[in-house]
Amino acid sequence: MIPDDEIVPRLKPPAVVAAEHAYAPYSRFRVGAAVLTEDGQIYAGCNVENASFGLTQCAERVALAAAVADGATPGGVSVLVIYTPGMRAHPPCGACRQVMHELMSADSVVLSCCDGEDTRRWLHSEYLPEPFVPEALQTVRDLDS
Repeated sequence: MIPDDEIVPRLKPPAVVAAEHAYAPYSRFRVGAAVLTEDGQIYAGCNVENASFGLTQCAERVALAAAVADGATPGGVSVLVIYTPGMRAHPPCGACRQVMHELMSADSVVLSCCDGEDTRRWLHSEYLPEPFVPEALQTVRDLDS
């Protein structure tokens, strides 16, 4: 794991570039994210809105999906940085927290940054207390047997 003071300088630039490509005609809130896999690969994503709001994809999930599409396995992402323009760092939404929990490593860290000095940080154990886990599906499968 790279030290916290090296994370934002390394992952913020690709997140900022991704935010510039965001499709955000409804909220006008451009978000970029970058993830770092255990093997040192960086993947970026941006929010992609849709008039049917439930179909909107957040930057965090787009970046994680890009890593998975390139071969990253669940638990293979160690760092995620969220960038939002302005002077306030914003937290990830609940849906992103659930996906982050499943795809990021148990010792991962999530950092949120902005144009100013504000930075927020969460450990894997902090950003989603009591997550829905794959093992919960075992009960459903057992009922179908």
